[in-house]
Amino acid sequence: MNDFIGAAKWVPHDGGMRKVTATLPDCRGCDLHEYAEQVVPGEGRVRARMMLIGEQPGDVEDKEGHVFVGPAGRLLDKALIEAGIERSEVFLTNAVKHFRFERQGKRRIHKTPSAGQIVACRPWLDRELEIVKPDLVVILGAVAARALLGPGFKVTEQRGTQVQLPDGQAAVATVHPSAVVRSQEFRGDFAHFVNDLRAARELLP
Repeated sequence: MNDFIGAAKWVPHDGGMRKVTATLPDCRGCDLHEYAEQVVPGEGRVRARMMLIGEQPGDVEDKEGHVFVGPAGRLLDKALIEAGIERSEVFLTNAVKHFRFERQGKRRIHKTPSAGQIVACRPWLDRELEIVKPDLVVILGAVAARALLGPGFKVTEQRGTQVQLPDGQAAVATVHPSAVVRSQEFRGDFAHFVNDLRAARELLP
């Protein structure tokens, strides 16, 4: 695992989400800033009752600078609608703020962030959680689950049920929407994903 500095020295401890967004591009906590087009901050309702946390930006997000605007984001939008959740009412972010990829010809292919990169970026996620103060966190996929719940948590075994983060924060884990996009059993897996989001909505106080 690479020896990364970590993001803590760049994370502002005062101000709100606008200050976080403005400061993020300065971060040199790991090496991903050297390769990605740009940092991709979280977006949405700052005092949202529900906060959705994914893995990292994808190729489209890296080019456009916004979260969940690629194929997985479009599927997430559809699933949120079916689950009765307004995207404008939630806060969306990622555990890692830069796109990690490997090149195959002219294409940039997603590569899972390393454990060191996840740890290095964690202070940004912690600050977002402090500012938003959600009633419920929805964890999208194994990388976000590793960041928030540790490597022993299995999304496939505990998806759709309420768990607690180490600080007591209520959370629900489900698969990442990109897994549904790639699924060979799309209809069933999409329905399962919607059911997980619906279960999360019903847990809101």
